[in-house]
Amino acid sequence: MPRHSETRHLPYTPEQMFDLVADVRRYSEFLPWVVAVRVRSDSAEEMTADLVVGFKALRENFTSRVHKHRPDSIHVDYVDGPLKHLHNEWSFRPDDSGGVLVDFTVDFEFKSRIFEALAGQYFDKALRRMTSAFCERAAALYGAGGVAAGSGMSSSSAHSAA
Repeated sequence: MPRHSETRHLPYTPEQMFDLVADVRRYSEFLPWVVAVRVRSDSAEEMTADLVVGFKALRENFTSRVHKHRPDSIHVDYVDGPLKHLHNEWSFRPDDSGGVLVDFTVDFEFKSRIFEALAGQYFDKALRRMTSAFCERAAALYGAGGVAAGSGMSSSSAHSAA
């Protein structure tokens, strides 16, 4: 089952990054392959949302439950769709420079072994593109320099298919 973990240092506050990730309604505006979003329910602590993800002629619907722990973390659990399971976690930790360390982890498993094999070929590249889309969105919303004195960004990641 594919798993990906990544940490990015960004020149924003934990609250800013929390708000960006928690704003699921706007994902179709900036995330690759997200075609449509429908929020079924939303509160300060929890959201249930449907995402339509598409690539060329393929379209799949996913329902997820989003657990929000402002401003520290967001946990997403899969409810329904073409997967056996999906879980991702975001954590937002302030750093000494006034920026934030964003930790992102996702693991999932398709119901179909064929889709699993196909996804494995593109998994790492697709997730890097998605995390970059969040970084680009933060720069568009909050400015490229953010709140930190230095606006350098670093990342590290590890992934495996087990």
